[in-house]
Amino acid sequence: MKKVLVIALICLSTLAHAQLTSKEEVTPELVEKREAQKKEITKNYLALKDNLILSDSLAVVTNAKALENSLKNFRFKKLSLEQMNEATTKRKEIIALTAEITATKNINKQRKIFETLSIKFWDLAGKFKAADATLHLQMCPMTSAVWVSDSKEIKNPYYPKNMLTCGLVKASL
Repeated sequence: MKKVLVIALICLSTLAHAQLTSKEEVTPELVEKREAQKKEITKNYLALKDNLILSDSLAVVTNAKALENSLKNFRFKKLSLEQMNEATTKRKEIIALTAEITATKNINKQRKIFETLSIKFWDLAGKFKAADATLHLQMCPMTSAVWVSDSKEIKNPYYPKNMLTCGLVKASL
């Protein structure tokens, strides 16, 4: 009987300790680390977009891989279970799209994949956006293709030679 009581007390003590340590205390260092992760994700997406504007398919591959890695390291916080499932699913879809981009060096195929990636990225942009950043959803009116930019200035990643400045800002965060 004493053994059972001792084991029960040990289990309860371990459980209480696990609960205390599983809820990380929000320290300035953790907040700073999280902001740095958000900035990294946004920076990698924007570099990917910028290299599509330059039609540099090799740099697009590099930036897609960087975006993939930064997304894999990001953990969502302060979401309900339903929101967490939705955000995690979209993040997995974005990661799969970055893998598709890295699998080809054809700039036109990369741009086509980037169209879908940009829609999904915008859906999560509010969770990825650093506190001091502003992001804009821009659209090419000829094709309805969208992309995310940190500037209101239009630089169309889909048609940089013929329609570089063709587009409009649809929304801002």
